[in-house]
Amino acid sequence: MDEEVLGYMKQLVQNLKTGDLSLQEVPAPALLPAAVLVQNRMSLISAGTERSTVHTGKLSLLGKAKKRPDLVKQVMDNIRKEGLLSTIHKVKNKLDWPKALGYSSCGVVLESGEEGRFHPGDLVACAGQDYASHAEVVCVPRNLAVKVPEGVSPREACFTTVGAIALQGVRQADVKIGENVCVIGLGLIGQLTAQILRANGCFVFGIDVSGYTVTKAKEMGIHAAETRMSPGLARAVDSFAGPHGFDKVLITASCADNDPVLLATEILRKKGVLVIVGDVPVAVPREPHFYKKELELKMATSYGPGRYDPHYEEGGQDYPYPYVRFTENRNMGVFLQMMAHGMVKVEPLITHVFDFSDALSAYELMMTKREPYIGILLTYGSLPEALAPRSVSVRLSPVKAVNIGFIGAGSFAQGYLLPALKGLDVSLDTVVTTKGISARSVAEKFGFNTASTDPEAIVTSEAVNTVFIATRHNTHGFYANACLKAGKRVFVEKPLCLTMEDLKTTAALGREGGGLMVGYNRRFAPLSVWVKNHLNPQDCPVMMNIRVNAGYVPADSWVQLPDVGGGRVLGEICHFVDLMLYWSGSQPARVMASGITPKGGKWRLEDNLLIQLEFKNGSIGHILYTAMGSVRMPKERYEIFSAGSSFVIQDFRQGTGYIQGQEETVRRPGKGHKEEVHAFIDALHSGAGCPIPFDDILLVSLTTFKILKSIETRSPQDIDLHELYP
Repeated sequence: MDEEVLGYMKQLVQNLKTGDLSLQEVPAPALLPAAVLVQNRMSLISAGTERSTVHTGKLSLLGKAKKRPDLVKQVMDNIRKEGLLSTIHKVKNKLDWPKALGYSSCGVVLESGEEGRFHPGDLVACAGQDYASHAEVVCVPRNLAVKVPEGVSPREACFTTVGAIALQGVRQADVKIGENVCVIGLGLIGQLTAQILRANGCFVFGIDVSGYTVTKAKEMGIHAAETRMSPGLARAVDSFAGPHGFDKVLITASCADNDPVLLATEILRKKGVLVIVGDVPVAVPREPHFYKKELELKMATSYGPGRYDPHYEEGGQDYPYPYVRFTENRNMGVFLQMMAHGMVKVEPLITHVFDFSDALSAYELMMTKREPYIGILLTYGSLPEALAPRSVSVRLSPVKAVNIGFIGAGSFAQGYLLPALKGLDVSLDTVVTTKGISARSVAEKFGFNTASTDPEAIVTSEAVNTVFIATRHNTHGFYANACLKAGKRVFVEKPLCLTMEDLKTTAALGREGGGLMVGYNRRFAPLSVWVKNHLNPQDCPVMMNIRVNAGYVPADSWVQLPDVGGGRVLGEICHFVDLMLYWSGSQPARVMASGITPKGGKWRLEDNLLIQLEFKNGSIGHILYTAMGSVRMPKERYEIFSAGSSFVIQDFRQGTGYIQGQEETVRRPGKGHKEEVHAFIDALHSGAGCPIPFDDILLVSLTTFKILKSIETRSPQDIDLHELYP
């Protein structure tokens, strides 16, 4: 097969703005640490979930808002904090992002990011939205992949994720042998749930709105089943469950009203248990049944413990076996074993099989419901045995003197950095992201010549001479140093790095080659420049007070993880340290920091800090940084005092100056994102040094490390640039 064909794979993609589906040619995904690269053999369309996803995507913006009121609240909060125009820009950018469909597949391992558990050639079942998608090649974290046992075919193994969802619902019900259990909703998950319950020694009754799925359940061995609107439903329930009612009810349906919940409360016995697995409104009336029967309500979280935990799913950290017996990975393994031993059968549930090249026909069938279906599979043809991450040519535009590559292009890069390059005298050469679908989308949206999932395509490129790095924080230092070593000019988003080792390497490489810029945008904000133009720190030191109402960030967010985001000192407070360096015109000499950890465990120590900085020219600065404040309070307020003048900046929207007895109000909104990019590009064209002095760049990172040390030791820390040099 020729090199051009090797350069891409096909993936099923939905446009979030229009809801349109397409089969796109995108670069193969990068192999991530603690993950495996898998060539799909089969994937399962989860009809209920994916039909809902496609339907929501086709709604108008108002329709999407009605569907997700939780997101509407986030939008309103963002408007209060950042303004209407900024929020509209964010929403549009989000809707321009393509979505990969699918989350349950089976394939052959091509490469493994770890030794021991998986090897090339292993047949594995894969799980996870954004991971086990409908694509020829997928990259799946190790805790979302399980080896397929002997006797289980790829056709069967691709059901594993959905089977794990059904299994977790049964576990939440905590069923006992001999209990009467009702399953409301006999789609794919309901059918599997009924089989698992039967294998567990329960007597199983099923209810669904579709006569077809009721009949299928009876064929599969359920003890009894009726349609929801059947006139004989009440009689059948009484006959099956007796006068007391069902011990447990599992709702596996997907619908827009709470009829399944109301029905469940009617047919459950006193002190019965209701488990919700499907997507139904949880509107539980207190009367007449829920209160009087003292019913118990439980939710089943997808595949099981570990779901939505980035430590588990992305980081590959397992839960201890004795304490969490059945994680999502172990649930997947159990379901595979149940199929291997004949306890659960999925072959009779397969109603349609489509070649992946004809995937859109499968979705047309699902959306139009022109014929009954339950299990819809996509099958994949053969690809080269070793398909490494590659680059795809999107267009061919002329190369200019400043030829740019982007490593990382998430929402921040698309919202601020890339739009700022529009209209400048530069060429966009290559964009690299971990997923081919996003690389292709960004390349087409912003005009890159090449989309890739391999950072080496930029680092080793002779054509690319300027690199923007906008990845997660833990990779900033590595990529920045690699690009500096390769002789490229580098713009790296903050923070510069997360370790002293990386900072020392940058100090050596940057001083030798120059050309390093860090995204400390606030010093380029029009209001920051306005204040700076009125200061003369050589004649009079500057006093600075910065209050940051930062807002709550969950402890399990990647930003808070020490080895990924680095925490809020390294990841955000660096902005305010840099701004103080800019206004004071001096190097920091000493820092003292302390924090509080309120009771309850919601906030981390780094979330609520007081920081005092002393500068060599006598200037001083104070930072109050908190995550405990109200979301209705403006985020940032700056007060600057020097030589009889005072300045106040509120959220970089408006500034007030008290200068030589006169009051001046200035409205120059913006946090400096566009200005910093323009300053960087202008410096490249003119051959001048980077807009932020290299020593300032190093000192900001060094100061944030010293802040952490001060918090740890509860003592002041001296700051000396010579620490970075041997």
